[in-house]
Amino acid sequence: MTWEYALIVGLVVGLIVGALVMRFGSRKLRQQNVLQQELNKNKAELEAYRQELVNHFSHSAELLEKMAQDYRQFQQHMIKSSTTLLPDAAASDNRFSYINYKPAVSSIDQEHAAPEIPPRDYSEGASGLFRPDRKD
Repeated sequence: MTWEYALIVGLVVGLIVGALVMRFGSRKLRQQNVLQQELNKNKAELEAYRQELVNHFSHSAELLEKMAQDYRQFQQHMIKSSTTLLPDAAASDNRFSYINYKPAVSSIDQEHAAPEIPPRDYSEGASGLFRPDRKD
């Protein structure tokens, strides 16, 4: 009976040792673990880069909005001071008067503005395919 216990204990110990050797001794498994760690590292770097990019454009938009607001304040200040300091100047001579004030139109706004002349959807005369035959 003791040899049966020894056989069972030896079998269990052999299975455990075999599993440990396979687990830690397999070259493919180590390669797979290294690649998985590298993949996780690259994913984390990509996510950090994306977040940095979002923060950059968000901050840039805030700065641009602040710059536009400061420009509008500056323009209003120049209009107000020019009318106060140059009350006798003609409106056409004062570059900052309300009469001469025209807000800047961006190129994007110009592209989306309605055209002055609607496009023509037809050509003048027959195009050639359905032109009537001339009989001389």
